[in-house]
Amino acid sequence: MASGERLSRRLGLTDAVVIGLGSMIGAGVFAVFGPAARAAGPWLLAGLAIAALVAYCNAVASAQLAAAYPTSGGTYVYGRERLGPWWGFTAGWGFVIGKTASCAAMALTFATYAVPGPEWLRRVIAVLGVLGLAGLNYRGVTKTAALTRILVSITLACLAVLVVGIWLSPHTSLANIAATGPAGSGSVYGVLQAAGLLFFAFAGYARIATMGEEVRDPRTTIPRAIPLALGIAVVVYALVGVAALAAVGSAGLAGSPAPLADAVRAVGAAELSPIVRLGGAVASLGALLALIAGIGRTSLAMARERDLPSWLAAVHPTHRVPHHAELALAVVVSVLVLTTDLRGVIGFSSFGVLVYYAVANAAAFTQPAADRRWPRALNVVGAAACLVLVASLPAGSVVAGLVMFAVGLLGRTAVLRARRARGGA
Repeated sequence: MASGERLSRRLGLTDAVVIGLGSMIGAGVFAVFGPAARAAGPWLLAGLAIAALVAYCNAVASAQLAAAYPTSGGTYVYGRERLGPWWGFTAGWGFVIGKTASCAAMALTFATYAVPGPEWLRRVIAVLGVLGLAGLNYRGVTKTAALTRILVSITLACLAVLVVGIWLSPHTSLANIAATGPAGSGSVYGVLQAAGLLFFAFAGYARIATMGEEVRDPRTTIPRAIPLALGIAVVVYALVGVAALAAVGSAGLAGSPAPLADAVRAVGAAELSPIVRLGGAVASLGALLALIAGIGRTSLAMARERDLPSWLAAVHPTHRVPHHAELALAVVVSVLVLTTDLRGVIGFSSFGVLVYYAVANAAAFTQPAADRRWPRALNVVGAAACLVLVASLPAGSVVAGLVMFAVGLLGRTAVLRARRARGGA
């Protein structure tokens, strides 16, 4: 690859950790405890522990691979290098398609928190958010890291205020944590489903690996940044989850579209509701910013290998970003935001991200001893856990995910046959 086609290594350890946190501490922390509590009931924290274990296995696999292959693309690259082109394509396709839907969902979620106006106004604000963040990403990865640092700081400050406010209320009780949950919750299947939901909510640690071509000293920085970012995110989710349970119990959280808002109201701290709205809006922006950066880099890697149109492989001569990929993404997401509402129908994104990490674990398992930093047993546990969580997803999500991958794999087959027919590569 010519030097003019490469991205620039401008991110240090702090930048990498912050980008990882921006991916993980998004709008999910403000919403995921509702459906997770409906599934797991009083065993919600057990679901969180399972999700954290699966995430750790996947995180160390990604970190180990990124140290050996410090380039853009994440598991798309690792799958190609260690397992073959079809494995890489499967991971990359699931990531790009699933996360593009997530971008639209995050944009709409941001607008819902930020603007209590009519639907058309929220959609316009969501598009402006997409275009604004895409424009900032266009200006260079250091601009992306700087804004992410601001957004993560505001989000963490809002969450800290909410947790402290809940615990200061006399209505908060530790007994609520173990209280009986909603009817039908608490089964093994329910706990696993809650784990899948919670895993998806903070599964953005691979964003650091996806941007490996822009990290300084990647062989040292990435293996340190990914576990560190994941550890901070798990602690944050645990603190918020325990506080929310102590406020209203799993029965109170179950089914709530805004569990943290309901939690502060239940303990008589309704004055904190604006903090929930601010935190949700800012967290959604942070997640959207990280998604745009991650999809752009994966699209760049796939375009380099002609798994996506080669036009997307362009790198800006000054800002050193995949500007064509990011422009195309901004257009697609804006159209989705204006024409659909994907907030409640992106289960296939969960399916895609679990397949993505299953491929990462399989790729890490094949690495030679010289490249290994963690035992192979973690790769086996990680891959198996991903498949179990895939099977625990709602049936509609599984069907949507299978359709998504079928379209991609059949499409790639048709493209390769057309190229062979033309005598191309």
